[in-house]
Amino acid sequence: MNWRLFVAALLALGGGAGAADLAAGKATEVRTAIFAGGCFWCIEADFEKLPGVIAAESGYTAGSTVNPSYEQVNSGSTGHTEAIRVSYDPQKVSYPQLVDYFWRHIDPTVRNRQFCDIGTQYRSGIYWQNESERKAAESSRDALLASGKLPRVETEIAAATAFYPAEEYHQDYYKKNPIRYAYYRQGCGRDARVKQIWGGG
Repeated sequence: MNWRLFVAALLALGGGAGAADLAAGKATEVRTAIFAGGCFWCIEADFEKLPGVIAAESGYTAGSTVNPSYEQVNSGSTGHTEAIRVSYDPQKVSYPQLVDYFWRHIDPTVRNRQFCDIGTQYRSGIYWQNESERKAAESSRDALLASGKLPRVETEIAAATAFYPAEEYHQDYYKKNPIRYAYYRQGCGRDARVKQIWGGG
């Protein structure tokens, strides 16, 4: 039933970090933002397409166990959700723009699941790190509800807690294993559901 466990079982562990280099010779301010949108392979891949995003790192947040493993989080016993930590250049993309982009790459209408993945470890969330982020996230959610576009928003908005990077084989999975990643993403119905909710191609 869990497509990701099936695909991950096929994975031969390999190296290669996914950190992007900053432009040489000029200091660039880098900020971070934390989002959970179900499968971290997928939401990481989505965010790394957005201009102004330097890198996205898969990990675990909003749980109780210190430095949990994938197996622990996947069991649903630690309280964590799969998440990403986005590093971005605020001169090129703003936090409210990141939030808007996030909404349009998930299904905000469901609780404790995203697409084919079910459980609290796949709940969606925006984890703010300061009051400005909190206000931006809540304002964006309220505007979505007021627009009538969505019947409800189940995505949690909460103060950020510890973010634990996932194991190396999860980082940049979509680049390291493009065929397996594409098989999982299509099989999970992610893009079809996103298109159904938000429209567009």
